[in-house]
Amino acid sequence: MLSNILKNFSILKKFLFINFVFFVIISIFTSIYIYNIQPSLIKDKSVKHYKIIDNTINHIKRLKVSFVQEEIRKFLISTKFLFQTIDRVIIYDKGFNSISDTDALDLDPRSFSRNFGILETDILNNGMDNAPTQSKDLINKNSFLKNVLIEYSNFDNFENPFTFIQDFNDQFLLITIKNILINEKKVGYIAVIEDSNDIKFAFNERKNFVLRTAAIIALVIIIFSYVLNRYFLKPIKNLVHYTEIIKDKSKEDTNINLYKNRKDELGILSKSMDEMTSELQRRINNAENFSRDLVHEIRNPLASLKSAAEIISETEEKDQKSKLINIVSHDVERIERLITDYSQILKDEAAISAEKMTKLNLKNILNSVVDDFNNIYNSKRGISVKLSANGSGKYEILGIENRIEQIVANLLDNSVSFSEDNKQIDVTLSSGDDGKIRVNVIDEGRGFKETDTKKIFKRFYSNRPEKFGEHSGLGLNIVKNLVELHSGTINAKNNKDKGANVEIIFPGVNSKVD
Repeated sequence: MLSNILKNFSILKKFLFINFVFFVIISIFTSIYIYNIQPSLIKDKSVKHYKIIDNTINHIKRLKVSFVQEEIRKFLISTKFLFQTIDRVIIYDKGFNSISDTDALDLDPRSFSRNFGILETDILNNGMDNAPTQSKDLINKNSFLKNVLIEYSNFDNFENPFTFIQDFNDQFLLITIKNILINEKKVGYIAVIEDSNDIKFAFNERKNFVLRTAAIIALVIIIFSYVLNRYFLKPIKNLVHYTEIIKDKSKEDTNINLYKNRKDELGILSKSMDEMTSELQRRINNAENFSRDLVHEIRNPLASLKSAAEIISETEEKDQKSKLINIVSHDVERIERLITDYSQILKDEAAISAEKMTKLNLKNILNSVVDDFNNIYNSKRGISVKLSANGSGKYEILGIENRIEQIVANLLDNSVSFSEDNKQIDVTLSSGDDGKIRVNVIDEGRGFKETDTKKIFKRFYSNRPEKFGEHSGLGLNIVKNLVELHSGTINAKNNKDKGANVEIIFPGVNSKVD
């Protein structure tokens, strides 16, 4: 039930709700604690009263004190040590009449300033209306206490002591009464009265402390909720809105730039989301452009295939049919190469994002690729690939090994396809003072006829249509993308005499990336 409620709440509402629940639980336990403070303190003092009452009754029995006013008065005076911690002791006969009172005897310095007898005389002479407030309070207390004694005598278990509290004009009194039995006969009652303002003070002090603490906790929760919402939840909400805008392809302006400059985790998250979104948009745009260009490139060989198929069905000349079949075969190869290379690009896009760069020795990779090409083309066409390294550096770069191999293999494959038999392809490796490492692939082919050699790295670009069946126009574009993935650059130019020279510049491990 609770989980279903929380499921539809925002993070802030969940936080406030959970804090509210804990606050209520703490409040309940705190209320129980406060409710039990006063009874616990009263109980502690009541135990002391019971001992005083029992000791007093035992002394009356032991001394065989007659239950008359004068005897009881003398007894209280002689045993005043029993009541040093008590404010007042009153003894009643079985008719609920007071026969002795420590206040009237003035036994305790903490007692009222005037004794009971004098107060009573003043009231009789001057009347109740003219009596001092203190006198009225005393009579009210005595009347109230007499009524309690009458009620107490009707209890079934009236032999046990009875403790109660009474609050008179900011005076918190703890009163314990018990009947006095001598020879199992009830002869009177004893009441022990103690000013227990300390209990009231302790109770109020703890209650106020708890209330202040609760108020401070509530204030802290409110302040923390405000800070949480302003500096954390609101940015998260805006990031969620940002993703919805991207998902819906909305043109609504986003405020993600406000959070990208933050130095905390939300700033890093905002920056990462923006970069991820930009990268996804770039890939989507590339995929759309690739698809559009692919359709455009396939359209030409398809038109050629359609024309050749129509002519083949109409002609009966063997030579013409043979030429048309070669055209069909050539166009099929073109389409197959386009689709194959396009699929490879899509696979590379997906695979590269999951691969991690490590420290690589570029010379070892070049040796491996060059050996493979020599084994294949040296015996087949007499073409040899020669690797030379200038300097004694380690030629270390950060990269993905199989992608570096793919770069070099594509360049060598391109050079081999446009080189004549029994020619040599040179691969040179060098490192400069700037810490950058250069790889040059130099062939003896016909070179580039373009004055702007940057065109050759565009998708589906080929300046040699007669070789288009072997080259889709994507090979050098793939190489360029992989080089840039490794923070490198690629350039192409013609040699002075003959052939092409393609140069790749990689940042070394210790060099700074531009």
